[in-house]
Parts: sequence; C-alpha cells; structure tokens
Amino acid sequence: MDTLKVNRILTDTAYERLGGRAEELKCAEYLKQCCEEIGMDAHLESFEVELADIHEARLIVDGEEIPCKGFMCAGNADLEAPVYYLRNQDPYSLKQCKGKIVLVDGYMKYWTYQDIVDQGAVGFITYDGHVNYADEDIIQRELRPVVSHGRVIPGVSINVKTAIELIKNNAKTARIVLNQTQYTGNSRNVVAEISGEIEEYMVFTAHYDSTSLSTGAYDNMSGSIGLLGIAEYFMNHPHRYGMRFIWCGSEERGLLGSKAYCKDHEEELDKAALVINLDMIGCIMGRFIACCTSEDKLVHYIEYLAQEEGFGIEAYDGVYSSDSTPFADKGVPAVSFARLAPDTAATIHNRYDTLEVMKAEQLLEDLDFILTFTERMANAKNCPVKKEMPEHIKEKLDVYMFRKRGDHKLSKAGSR
Repeated sequence: MDTLKVNRILTDTAYERLGGRAEELKCAEYLKQCCEEIGMDAHLESFEVELADIHEARLIVDGEEIPCKGFMCAGNADLEAPVYYLRNQDPYSLKQCKGKIVLVDGYMKYWTYQDIVDQGAVGFITYDGHVNYADEDIIQRELRPVVSHGRVIPGVSINVKTAIELIKNNAKTARIVLNQTQYTGNSRNVVAEISGEIEEYMVFTAHYDSTSLSTGAYDNMSGSIGLLGIAEYFMNHPHRYGMRFIWCGSEERGLLGSKAYCKDHEEELDKAALVINLDMIGCIMGRFIACCTSEDKLVHYIEYLAQEEGFGIEAYDGVYSSDSTPFADKGVPAVSFARLAPDTAATIHNRYDTLEVMKAEQLLEDLDFILTFTERMANAKNCPVKKEMPEHIKEKLDVYMFRKRGDHKLSKAGSR
C-alpha cells in the first residue's frame, strides 16, 4: 500500500454510498476487485434491509411551506397538530407531547422516540446541520425498525436554521404530508479470508457505506483502505491465526452489516479470537484512539506498544459505535482504531466529509501502527486477550443495544 493507491481509492469512491442502494453495491464490487488485485478471493454476502422511496414529503407550519425531507420507513400520513418543542425529557415535559407534532433536538434517539410515542405524540420533526454553515442541507433520515418496534408515527427532518426560526417565531400548528413506498431490499458485506496455521482466526472490520450527502472519505473509506492494507501485507507475511476481512454494508443505518454477519455466522464465532475494527483513520488533524471492548489488560498492552513504537495514542475501554460492537456483544473481544479530528477540522455525516480532510501519508502512518499490533496478535502462540467481557463492559453493551436505559456516552460522533 502506498500513497498513490490510497489517493486512487479515495478518488474512485468519492460518491454517496447509501446502505441498500445501487451506489453501495457499486462500491462493494469495487472493493471485491481491489481484493482480487492483491491475489485474495472475496465474495459478497447479501442481507435484507428495509428501504423506502419517498414520493412526497411536506411540512407546513402556520400556513407556510417549510423545506424538509421525510423520514424513510415512517409510513404515510396527512396530519395536522399543534407543534411542541421538547427541550427536556423530564416527566412534565414529556406529558406535553400528547396529541402534538414534537420537535426534538438533533436526530431521533431510541429512548426519545419511545418516550414521545408512549406519551401520545402524533408526529415528529428533527433537525441537523450547523447554524454557522453556509449551506441549508437536510440529511435524509430513516425511522429504523429497531427504534419503532412497529409503533410508527410520521416524521420529517429540517435544517437547524429553519428549526431556530420556527421556535423564534413561536410556531403553533404543523401539517405533515408523507407519501412513500416501503419495501425490503438488499445490502452487502464484502468478505475475504486468509487461512492460518490454526483454526482460530481474527476478524477485521470496516464499513464502506456513507450517509446522505456524504462521500465518506473519512467515515469510512479510510478504514476500508486500511483493511485492504492489512490484507495486502499478510498475503505476503506469515501469520499463525487465520484472518477474516469484512467490509460491512449499511453500518450507517444501525450496524446492519455486522449484525447480519454475526447472525449468519454465529456458530463460527467461537473460533474468533479478536476483532480489529478500523473506522476513521488517516485524517489530517486529530488524535489517534483505541477503544477496547474487552478486558482492560488490552488497553494497557496497546499503551505500552504505542510507547515502544513512539506512536501517540489514547487507549481506553468502552463501546465504540461501529462494526466491532455486534461481535463484542456475542462475546468476542474487540478493539476499534480511529483518528478523531475535532469538529472544527473535520466533520462526518455531511457534505464536508471529503478527501480534502485526508492525508495519505497519515493514513499509512496510522496503518503502520495497526499492522505492528496485528502482527503481534496474529503470530501469538495464544491470543492473550481473554474471551470474557468484564461486567462493566457488559453493562455498556446492554445500554448501547437498547436492552437497558442508561447514560452511556458513545465513543464516536453520532449514533449507530
């Protein structure tokens, strides 16, 4: 892997790659070809995803048409109701949602949706963007089945500047018109393997899809390139453990690719020793992190190795909002590597995630450390990371997977 190849792949894949859509399939086939170029066989594994084609989405507030995008999979509706801005989620504030179209800050979170539906909300409005950005973009959102649990109310998304104006002008009544066709489609994981000396194997994951408006160079073609670099290296270097590479589809839609893989290959996971996930590396700015969903000894090992190699890193235990988590939830220890830039230098899930925030040399420097760590693990006589999750990590996984309510802070910008 060299800088020319990094830049070529970033350029070749500089388009929206929405989960389940034709562009995602185009990229999956491209990654399969990249695997074949280094002599590694790869195949696509399809899995079902819920999709929708929106024919009409309108928001009329106090008689004025407001630019919006309808939530996919939020049904069809033509309803009018009072507007209520949910500033807080205390019991009193939530009680005011009954019979209202509820405006919530940011995107629709799992427990926020449960609360407003429980309290009788009839519709919802979310917003995104940044008040200081020149654009007035609106991200295409969806009401995920894992969030709605079949309790569907219609929703639309608007830009933050519009949301501010609505509240500033004391918006009173809103009408949501939503007309869409919902159906089941397919997304794909790209899977490749390199055999080892023993039956046990290590899993390498990175997602290749992007969000609406984003070409996803940083999040996460960077990680996908990193996986290709690891595969290319170990095609030509010895390793005791087998290696399974998974470029995951539809990660941005709720880790759907890694969840599907774990479901379809659950019986094989007892042979998986460790998951190494790459999600957002090689950015010009930002700190390098390792989030370990495992025993804390792995944190200390990575810290020591980084000091030995003269590589700056912040290692900690927790749950990273990426494709390592479904594997960890099945009991396979995992580590996610990332270079996290401040929002002022590089943002994700919008039009500004482009190759301009990336540096091929930095990606290769990040990859060098990841390869050093991987070589230690892949050639170990016995993988030293216990296949046993500490209780506090199990608790965080329960919160992340919505089995329990809690205040777990995500280890990546945004929610999966």
